[in-house]
Amino acid sequence: MKDVKPDYPESALFARVRGVVIIEATVGPNGKVQAANVVRSIPLLDRAALDAVRQWEFMPTVLDGVAVPSS
Repeated sequence: MKDVKPDYPESALFARVRGVVIIEATVGPNGKVQAANVVRSIPLLDRAALDAVRQWEFMPTVLDGVAVPSS
């Protein structure tokens, strides 16, 4: 529902660092990210990736008519 793109860090641009940061996130019953952890790191990009993911919003997972957390 809400997808925020990371701001590319100036230090990473200067160092010409590129790549993919993999993040595992838990989505709360309200659809907002409750927790996020880096699974595959690129140190110069990790903070920007986490900051963006923490702003994402999803449709909550519903189980038996009740919204529940999901990973």
